[in-house]
Amino acid sequence: MIKDLLISTEGHNSLFEQEIKQMDIPTCKVFLKDGALLPVGFEEEGTELYNKDTLKVNEAFKNSVSESGNKVLKARATNLTAKSGLNVAVLFSGGPAAGGHNVVVGLKRILGTNNKLYGVKAGPKGLLKGDLFEISDKDILSIANTGGFDYLGSDRTKIKTDEQFSMVKATCKKYELNAIVVIGGDDSNTNAAVLAEYLYDMGVQVIGCPKTIDGDLQVGDLLPISFGFDTATKIYAELVGNILQDTPSSRKYWHFIKLMGRSASHVALEVALQTKPAICLISEEVEEKRLSLDDIISSIAKVVVERSKKGINYGVVLVPEGIIEFIPEMKHLVAELNDKVAEFSSVLANKDKEEKREFIYTKLTAENTKLMASLPDYIEDMLLADRDSHGNLQVSLIPTERLIIEMVQRKVKEMDSSVPFNHQQHFFGYEGRCGAPTLFDAAYTYNLGLTAGSLILAGKTGYIASVASFDKEIKILGIPLTGLLNIERRHGHDEMVIEKALVKLDSPAFQFFESRRDDWASSDLFNSPGPRQLWGPSAKQMPMTVALNRVYSTLKFDY
Repeated sequence: MIKDLLISTEGHNSLFEQEIKQMDIPTCKVFLKDGALLPVGFEEEGTELYNKDTLKVNEAFKNSVSESGNKVLKARATNLTAKSGLNVAVLFSGGPAAGGHNVVVGLKRILGTNNKLYGVKAGPKGLLKGDLFEISDKDILSIANTGGFDYLGSDRTKIKTDEQFSMVKATCKKYELNAIVVIGGDDSNTNAAVLAEYLYDMGVQVIGCPKTIDGDLQVGDLLPISFGFDTATKIYAELVGNILQDTPSSRKYWHFIKLMGRSASHVALEVALQTKPAICLISEEVEEKRLSLDDIISSIAKVVVERSKKGINYGVVLVPEGIIEFIPEMKHLVAELNDKVAEFSSVLANKDKEEKREFIYTKLTAENTKLMASLPDYIEDMLLADRDSHGNLQVSLIPTERLIIEMVQRKVKEMDSSVPFNHQQHFFGYEGRCGAPTLFDAAYTYNLGLTAGSLILAGKTGYIASVASFDKEIKILGIPLTGLLNIERRHGHDEMVIEKALVKLDSPAFQFFESRRDDWASSDLFNSPGPRQLWGPSAKQMPMTVALNRVYSTLKFDY
């Protein structure tokens, strides 16, 4: 009997998974009428987006801007008359984030039985290949509220060449597509903006959905957070909380924990607020205050020594994954390396690690050559490793926490050789990307799917779907993608991309953290938030950074 039960749980059918697939998902009232689920119409919300590069962006995206006027849309209280005969494709792009499946679920349900929804296999690459399949109602039942991107798959292909655009057009013609939904982060939604412009003359709509566990796709009150962030940070907070509880138990280790988040420190800040560790580094603070590597090391060592004087020879240090790019001297080095690696990529491809280092020394400024040569070989090798598909340094591969540990160990010995410094290192990244979504992310993503589908049925293109105002009556929005674009340096030249939202030092969340961290450093005030909950006392808790930054009066979201 037990054996039969165990066999029945195979293939995504654990007792937990069986339960969550049947769980009711909180739905925004605007989509409901007499108990029926209906798409909404849209009207102008009153906000027009612009930045320093708007004029250049408008010139490059004439069709999209002509249609949207860079004006934000909000849902009307009146529902749309259902359309029929539409063919819509949906794809995941970039790394996984919890809740992606619920976007597909919401999209399928709002499109209804008279329109077809196609899933694109393996992300943008599948769109190029025309690798699509029709999504059925049965499929939707099997993926509701589950984690991961495995139902469709994903990849990081960036569609930007004439040949690639022609392949996308061929796929649109083959399946007679009326619309494409791109579920991704800032780079993926940049791609969505480009596709919307390119496919405009074909009448193919493109809608984006905000996904990234890094939390760096934000637009103030209009888009408070991307999906997947809440789940990831709650998973990391549980792990960090467990380690924090271990430190006074074993009473001998300093744990250095690197947390995912390549450009922004939202993840580290959120986890710190949830767990109250002795030290949490914030990359944006390092950059703004121009803290050198030695400044950072000295500040950590000082806490180690001062806690030791109180008999506390343990603690936890949170390190953002991408901090190495924010340290002023390292930032200048990485920026020059990015240009040189792009310029001499064919030459470097034929050299071993030592030859790469010797070659690149001859191409850098004297100051950067000296700095690079001073770093351990394992750091140099990672700095010269292949960039990702967006031209970014793969900071997750750089053992920053190891470098910091080695330097702190030396600094502590210089300050007080009697202070014990035993250490452990960790990297929490992939552990948080594919878990079953929290109730916050499950509801958020489902309603994003309903929003994206409604934008399509309303005939809109070039928008990113958004759900906002989590503490009161939820707002359903369409944000023009062109209004988010600005010019940045990528692959050695300027590109129009969506700007990453970084932690702001004047934000309420950072300021609260700053006001409390000295107390966390001087004594044990940590807490263990426990596992994420789909029902129970913390099930309706939204991210603390969102609640603080948006000046909500509660941590509980309300649909």
